[in-house]
Amino acid sequence: MKHHLTTTEVIEIQDLEKRSLDAMCVNESKLKHQWWHNIKYVIIGTIFGIVFVKAEIISWFRIQEMFRLQSFHMYGVIGSAVIVGAISVALIKKFNIKTIYGETIHLHDKTFNKGQIIGGLMFGLGWGITGACPGPLYAQIGSGATVITVTLFSAILGTWVYGYFRDKLPH
Repeated sequence: MKHHLTTTEVIEIQDLEKRSLDAMCVNESKLKHQWWHNIKYVIIGTIFGIVFVKAEIISWFRIQEMFRLQSFHMYGVIGSAVIVGAISVALIKKFNIKTIYGETIHLHDKTFNKGQIIGGLMFGLGWGITGACPGPLYAQIGSGATVITVTLFSAILGTWVYGYFRDKLPH
């Protein structure tokens, strides 16, 4: 027996395909939680920020050393993060690991396109100039480098501009 898709199902599939262009893993939870349920993310983020500060990952000088090829510190941090991520994805695929709420994790293959090179160059240039990438921005602000709020607002503005023009850009 054939299953015919409803209009809503077709729209959801098209939306998922469009969003999967931007993400390796597109998981939309149908669970709804109270606001206080997100406190755990604030706690984890705070711990993550403290680790960034203690490991000097947010140091403008460490970042400049990396871009000038003067130190292995940041390459070691980034390299170990890539290895941990690759092992994690392999384990998720091999053992069909689910979320803590029992939802299936769907990983979609990505295809290469020239936008990834252009975006990577823009990201690297911005990182080299400001000494900040999206993860450590909040840790930098929290550690007292309040000038980074300019970088944060610029990142938010850039994200909004991309979202506004997304459909007109080559992907």
